[in-house]
Amino acid sequence: MQQVLDALASLQPVPIESLAPADARRRPNSADAVKAVVAGQGRPATPEAVGKVADRMIQGAAGQIPARVYAPAGTGPFPILVYYHGGGWVIGGIDAYDASARALTNTARAIVVSVGYRRAPEHRFPAAHADAYTAYRWVRANAGMLGGDPARIAVGGEGAGGTLAAAVSIMARDSGLTVPVHQLLVYPIADASMATPSYREHAAAQPLSRATMTWYFGQYLRTSEDGANPLISLVRADVKGLPPATIIAAELDPLTSEGRAYAERLEGAGVDVEYELYSGVTHEFFGMGAIVPDARAAVELAASRLRKSFEESARAYEERR
Repeated sequence: MQQVLDALASLQPVPIESLAPADARRRPNSADAVKAVVAGQGRPATPEAVGKVADRMIQGAAGQIPARVYAPAGTGPFPILVYYHGGGWVIGGIDAYDASARALTNTARAIVVSVGYRRAPEHRFPAAHADAYTAYRWVRANAGMLGGDPARIAVGGEGAGGTLAAAVSIMARDSGLTVPVHQLLVYPIADASMATPSYREHAAAQPLSRATMTWYFGQYLRTSEDGANPLISLVRADVKGLPPATIIAAELDPLTSEGRAYAERLEGAGVDVEYELYSGVTHEFFGMGAIVPDARAAVELAASRLRKSFEESARAYEERR
């Protein structure tokens, strides 16, 4: 983990909060740092191989939503994970989170549909949420065409993408659409108050700090009242009837406390939830399996929980037939 942080510092990234959004999107990121460490070890920085990768476009209410579909080797139908990238709803994208998608495709033996939703400040709340839900609905309607099983569809994401995955679960429940069979929430944003213990303890953490989170909220939220919306501050949400959840947290991250608080809220409502805190790692560690052993462990935990929900859903479907 320290090697990655040192490599990121050597790339001399300007603090995100001092940049215009367009410049922030071009700034060196954690994925670039991982590639630098791998190259420094004399290894090729080639992506993890999967069975097949294809780019698609999903028609949304405000235009087309890009998506990348990763499929494992072998013959389906496979379960599907709809995955939302991080970046505070402002930066990030499908390419930056390619490593996570590939690792989950192979480890969970699932099709991963990585969604490139609209970003702020060009598109403020609830634009990313709307695109995330549209993509989930599209995958449900087109699972067979993708080589997937419509009875085994989960959602997941990292950071702001974890928030979107949780929000999609809530939105599906409230609209009467079939809810995902599982929600994989990797260090999700879950409390816009920024008043938690981890925000105080890790205010200056890298690659995510309190100042950066303040900037993200300022770009995506239309008003301060948006921060209290339960689709942003998940800790305020009605969580009854939501699908099983896995919440992965990093110790050196301002978001750690709110992830735990959301896990406790889910547990209090009778939702099957597992919260796992990985010590000595930072925000963004999940996609660093090429370098960070805990990233591989976290992916395996996520995949095992996904596989369990996929299997339970398949059994329930067969019993209903």
